[in-house]
Parts: sequence; structure tokens; C-alpha cells
Amino acid sequence: MRIYVTVKSLGKRKNALTREPLDIPVAPATLRDFLTEVVKENVRAFIERQQHSSLLSYLTPDQVNEQGEAGKVGFGVIHDDRTPDESVAIEAALLAFEDGLYKVFIREQEIDHLDDAVHLTDGDDVAFIRFTMLAGSQW
Repeated sequence: MRIYVTVKSLGKRKNALTREPLDIPVAPATLRDFLTEVVKENVRAFIERQQHSSLLSYLTPDQVNEQGEAGKVGFGVIHDDRTPDESVAIEAALLAFEDGLYKVFIREQEIDHLDDAVHLTDGDDVAFIRFTMLAGSQW
């Protein structure tokens, strides 16, 4: 099943939203199942990027312009050679949701609890909104 995920971080200066396709093997029954599948896919993609780093990195002028519009230009090099632990990543994502660090919207409807039923169909839009912690002194 292919869904489309949009991630927005409220603390970012740029309002550029990207709608990325995400393939998941089965339709999840709950938000917990959905988040677990999203984390598994992201861990798999991270490991793949770790293993396929090139010896000579370069950017085309179009890539520089595109990344510049997003606010950061980089080669995408991963300097950490540790393999991520999938179960730890899943627990961290679920805890972050429970702690209110991000919200999940499916077809513009907020899902409030990890055990709420979700009814995803092929082509659905899912939005993640990350909240940014403010730093500074207290008044």
C-alpha cells in the first residue's frame, strides 16, 4: 500500500512541505501499528543510505539550488557507522507521540491515541506535525 506523508516542523523558518510516498506492506489497524511500520521503513532506508555512501560526493547546480531553497545544502553523508536498533527506534517514536512531541493527521483528521483505529487506503495523505521545544531563560 502506498500512502503519502507530509512532515512539518513548526519551528522551521521555511514553510516548504514535501509530500513523500511511503510504501507499507499491510494496512495497519491502529496508530501504534502505523507508527511502527513508518519507523521500520525509515530505519531500513537509513541503513541502506549508510551502506551505499559514495567515495566521491558531488552536487549538481540544480541540487544546490533545490537544497538551498529548503534551507540546507549538504552531501547527505552519514558519519555515524552504528547500525540503528529498530526496537529502540520504535519505542522512542511511540514515547515521543505519547509525550506530545508530534501529532498525526490522516486525511486531515487528527488521531489522538496510539490505540485508536486507523483506516488507511491506498493513496491516503498522512501529515506529521513536529513541535519544537523552546530554549532560553525563564523570566
